Amino acid sequence: MAAIIWLALGVVLAVAEAFSLSFVAIMVAAGAFAAAAAAALGAPVWVQGLVFALVTAATLAAVRPMIVRFQRSSAERSDHEPMGVAALEGADAMVLESVDEHHGLVRIQGEEWTARSFDATQTFEPGERVQIIKIKGATALVWRMP
Repeated sequence: MAAIIWLALGVVLAVAEAFSLSFVAIMVAAGAFAAAAAAALGAPVWVQGLVFALVTAATLAAVRPMIVRFQRSSAERSDHEPMGVAALEGADAMVLESVDEHHGLVRIQGEEWTARSFDATQTFEPGERVQIIKIKGATALVWRMP
């Protein structure tokens, strides 16, 4: 009977973690699951409580700081590194078909993109290197390489 109570407590705490995302409830849930295992093996209640306390304390002290550190480093990386099409801005490209203010084709990092000249007075011929200024939809706006 005690094992079922510990399991129920663990499940409730795990579900609560899904809503809080603080990584505290899941650590307490781990303690409850460990206590449920102790109860299933026939340990007395005081041993179950001790297992619960020790596992909870150990996971809070050891595992949670690693998770929090990983989350912070991931957030810091994503704040500084552009992703998706934003990562293409500033990259260089090779002109495949003549590029002017109305049409063109370039190769950016191995992919072919439609292109337009960022400056309506500039045109680029096949083989020239250009810089991506902005991506608008599926079209790269390009500029002469500095």
